[in-house]
Amino acid sequence: MTPILYVKTGCPWCDDVIDYLNEHGITFKKVVVSGNPSAMKDMVELSGQSKAPTMDWDGDVLADFGVEELIPFLKARQAI
Repeated sequence: MTPILYVKTGCPWCDDVIDYLNEHGITFKKVVVSGNPSAMKDMVELSGQSKAPTMDWDGDVLADFGVEELIPFLKARQAI
């Protein structure tokens, strides 16, 4: 399954995470929740909160994180 990354427009943590994923060649689907009530609802239902970024990796969810938290999440999935 391709990981899904929920982001908000103007979110510096989201931009950092996107840059990190791209730099490491990790394929993901980006979903912008800003101005998209349906996507925001999906993210909140998935994670129980409304902060971005939020990642869904085959049912494992990482919410409201930065690159520091992303690295061990990716290592646990042998993505890096």
